[in-house]
Amino acid sequence: MNPDKKYIIDELLERVNESPFLLVIDYNGMTVPQFEELRGQLRECGSECHVAKNTYMKKVLSEAGLPELGENLSGQTAFVTGESDVCAAAKTVTKFAKKNEKPVVKAGILDGEVLEQSQVQALAALPSREALLGQLLSVINAPASKLVRTINEPAGSLARVIQAKQDS
Repeated sequence: MNPDKKYIIDELLERVNESPFLLVIDYNGMTVPQFEELRGQLRECGSECHVAKNTYMKKVLSEAGLPELGENLSGQTAFVTGESDVCAAAKTVTKFAKKNEKPVVKAGILDGEVLEQSQVQALAALPSREALLGQLLSVINAPASKLVRTINEPAGSLARVIQAKQDS
């Protein structure tokens, strides 16, 4: 194999192995400034967008032991990888696509499973990590809050009765 190709494949393999997810997008029709803007927005959420030959990516997926993406690896394809938050990356790409009508999310891989376009869209629709943590915290705190109110109610009732007696 050509040393240049080997270097590119090794670099892609490293990125794919370090990322818990991979999103495949079709960037056909995007201008260079649009693509740079998308890359900047992805960088802000801890993700990266790279363009590579589809044949290289097929080889990388095979070497990484990930499922094949078949017809999703055709045309002008870019690949989004990241540090941890697939929802933030999917949300960023989806928001950008709504604003600019491009790129189109083709598919993805999460935890070794292929995600279809609709599944990636569903991930993008989830609330942010902070919002989900806040919801979880409120669910965890709800029973404790109810218990405290229940325990305090008899003492509160007694205090109201005493106060009513003093006022009359």
